[in-house]
Amino acid sequence: MRTENLLVNHHQAIKNISAVRIVWKKLPQWLINPYFVLGLGALVWMCFFDSENLITQYSLRRRLNRLAAEKTYYLAQITQIQQARKELANNEDLLEKFAREKYFMKKEKEDLYVIVDE
Repeated sequence: MRTENLLVNHHQAIKNISAVRIVWKKLPQWLINPYFVLGLGALVWMCFFDSENLITQYSLRRRLNRLAAEKTYYLAQITQIQQARKELANNEDLLEKFAREKYFMKKEKEDLYVIVDE
């Protein structure tokens, strides 16, 4: 009984191997080429499994673009603030208005009332 099972399993294995050989022979030659297989394996590795894969590169590129946009925004804000600062340094009335509005400063013998909108 045991030898019969082994014999049946051996015949099935041979049939499976012969089926694989038939499929292998039907494949195009360039697909069986070892250089193609190794190149494809390296490409798949670099695209999906490497530490610098495509998904990481895409997210880093998006982050770089977002940071570049923030940089241009902040540079524009810096130039605007520098210009306002120069104007404040040259104009006493504008400096007084700025101090009163931003920091709620007042003159002596003057009362200040802050009205909050709700």
